[in-house]
Amino acid sequence: MEKGRSVHPDCINASNPYHECVEYCFQRIAESNSRAEEDETNDSSKEPEERIVHPDCINASNPYHECSDHCFKRIADLKAQIERNESVVSVEEERANQVEQNDDNVDSESGQPHLTEKQKKLFELRLKMNEARKANQMAMVAEKKKMEAPTETRGISKQKWLDERKKKIGKLLDSNGLDMSKAYMLDTQEKAEAKYKKWEKDPAPHGWDVFNQKTLYNAHKKRTQNIQCDMEAYNKAKEEDPEFYREASSLQYGKMTKTPEENIDRMVKELQDRDAKRKSFSRRRKFHEEKDIDSINDRNEHFNKKIERAFGKYTLEIKNNLERGTALPD
Repeated sequence: MEKGRSVHPDCINASNPYHECVEYCFQRIAESNSRAEEDETNDSSKEPEERIVHPDCINASNPYHECSDHCFKRIADLKAQIERNESVVSVEEERANQVEQNDDNVDSESGQPHLTEKQKKLFELRLKMNEARKANQMAMVAEKKKMEAPTETRGISKQKWLDERKKKIGKLLDSNGLDMSKAYMLDTQEKAEAKYKKWEKDPAPHGWDVFNQKTLYNAHKKRTQNIQCDMEAYNKAKEEDPEFYREASSLQYGKMTKTPEENIDRMVKELQDRDAKRKSFSRRRKFHEEKDIDSINDRNEHFNKKIERAFGKYTLEIKNNLERGTALPD
């Protein structure tokens, strides 16, 4: 401490070399000393407080934990949940006992509970009502299916086929990020080879192409591909007759050459086979089992199909009204 300065050692500013204690500093020091003495006396006389801990609290083993309102709320909710579970278990036990009692009341011979006459009649009426309800529902489904049956008897149109195919493979195309034009990328090797074979096949003649020379020549080749040619007999007949290939000025015009019976029989057989094949030929047409039968023979069925194609869309409402009975007068 420097000479000439009066500084109390308990002053908070005693470390300041330029500070000099005044009356205010001594007053503050006296107050702090008296306050410290009071705290010491209070601590010595005060007994330690007891902690408030619920025995069901999950933190009861913690020596520094003291239960609050949150702890008491959680304990109450847990007890309420345990009581609800016990009540549910008791209800299930009562139901099981009731089922056992009902089983005891069931007749062992008929397998039905003991009912009075009125209860039996009511039970039978309910069974009949359920059967009628099921029958009506099945009839409604059958009528709806019949109404939605395709009217096109020549098969499914190309647009409808494309729509159905798009629905089937739409998910695969979306998952692979492809559109409908790239659907061929999902085909297998066998399916692709079958398509190529179908494309390589020559198309059937259509329209006036049926009567041109190329088509007639192809038909002739098809008819003669199974005929066996005997070159020895041909050369022999050619040597015996000098005018085998006659001209217009030949004197043997109209003369019939001798033809073996075997060749004639082979020609007759070929004509008969061709006629039988023509009669058995028929294009494949889709057959709908759910379609009503409105013909008496094949010829009448073919005629009805033509009429349906021409006037079916105009007479559909009339047919439906006649079937439902709504077109008849009251």
